[in-house]
Amino acid sequence: MDLLPKKQRRTSDDGLGRGMEFAILVLMFLGIGYFVDRLFGTKPVFMIVFVVIALIGQFASMWYSYDARMRQHEDDRRANSRKGKAAVS
Repeated sequence: MDLLPKKQRRTSDDGLGRGMEFAILVLMFLGIGYFVDRLFGTKPVFMIVFVVIALIGQFASMWYSYDARMRQHEDDRRANSRKGKAAVS
């Protein structure tokens, strides 16, 4: 039984899922940096480096995902526009 129309249905690609992925990945890299720092006897050097790498990776991932979705929306819009023009002719 579908209570929501298909266009309004949420997917795993929503903001909450992305936020959890972002937080978990940054925490994982923070933990890895912590253990590497303990292994080599450095203070927070590797923690900072790994967190920065995780943040850059996550922002790049979000940008490319956003860009791909927008290109898909533009392609869909162009295709629908062509169908409308063909139906009028």
